[in-house]
Amino acid sequence: MTSRVERCGGCGRQLWLPPQAVAARCHACRSVTSFPSSSQRWAQVYGSVSQPHHNVVTTVPSNYVAAGPGNGKYPRQGCNNYYIDQPRPAWAPPPVYGRKKALLCGVTYNDTNYMLTGSINDVKSMWFLLVRMLGFPSDCVVILTEEEKNPYRIPTKQNIRTAMRWLAQDCQPGDSLVFHYSGHGSRQKDYNKDELDGFDETICPLDHETEGPIIDDEINATIVRPLPRGAKLHAIIDSCYSGTVLDLPFVCKINGEEYKWEDQRIPTACYKGTSGGIALSFSACSDNQTSASTSAFSGKDVTGVMTSSFIQAVKNEPCLTYGRLLAAMGDAIPSLMPNDTDVIQEPQLSASETFDIFTKQFIL
Repeated sequence: MTSRVERCGGCGRQLWLPPQAVAARCHACRSVTSFPSSSQRWAQVYGSVSQPHHNVVTTVPSNYVAAGPGNGKYPRQGCNNYYIDQPRPAWAPPPVYGRKKALLCGVTYNDTNYMLTGSINDVKSMWFLLVRMLGFPSDCVVILTEEEKNPYRIPTKQNIRTAMRWLAQDCQPGDSLVFHYSGHGSRQKDYNKDELDGFDETICPLDHETEGPIIDDEINATIVRPLPRGAKLHAIIDSCYSGTVLDLPFVCKINGEEYKWEDQRIPTACYKGTSGGIALSFSACSDNQTSASTSAFSGKDVTGVMTSSFIQAVKNEPCLTYGRLLAAMGDAIPSLMPNDTDVIQEPQLSASETFDIFTKQFIL
């Protein structure tokens, strides 16, 4: 008889079950977990999450067809690519609630006067780090770039929104999520008065000139607030004005061996934390700074200074703490900056809760 694999709701262990099982007791923690039927789960993935923003996919049309394996630029064995012949993209869930999921988004803005040359290289470098070095399953990593031939893998506003929902959907205790964005960032006036500085931070999709940016309030509501206890999210955001682009409650300010957490919460604003999990964000710079690109690592290919410093630090020191990682990035960035710039770029760490950054180990 064919079996299926589910996850224990208590400890996150894998449970091998017969196809018809609707509940099971974990042999390790002894907790009982109920499992929805396949039809119920499909509905949950695409239709049961209420959204605070309009123009978000909430139902699954009937005419989905399987897409090809991409353009061959990234190995994607067994990758679940789905698209529809109407302008509403969707993402299939990874196999068996994969413990690790990632969304990598690089926007180059081809044929514009603000084109970026390093964003796709950032995504390729991050893919290699996650899949080849850190064990993320390749079919649980979604990539959005302008090189993709599938129209629903292009980093438009609608596609990024849908991909963020995919990232957080059905998250379970023990899951590890990664959101990497390399592209332009901006700021706009804060109209709901939940920002200390009076500005919302944004990321700029490919079609932001016509569709608008994605603001930090929406990013927080989509991938931060749903995180259940025992799950974690790491965001790596390589863009200008990105210090608090996930709208997390606490920002870490570090000075050598000393640091302090600054509380960004406003008593009259809505809750910006998680549903029990932990969310952390490494950003290229503070909310009032810009970010730069470099070819210092390869001598040829251009990459984002922040993405490059993050990847090199993780590669060079296997047992980093969050404090050591942030310090290593800060030490590396000045040497990577172009010689003809006087831009000051200070990487930022923000989180949904405070902790000792020099004792807590960094683990994706």
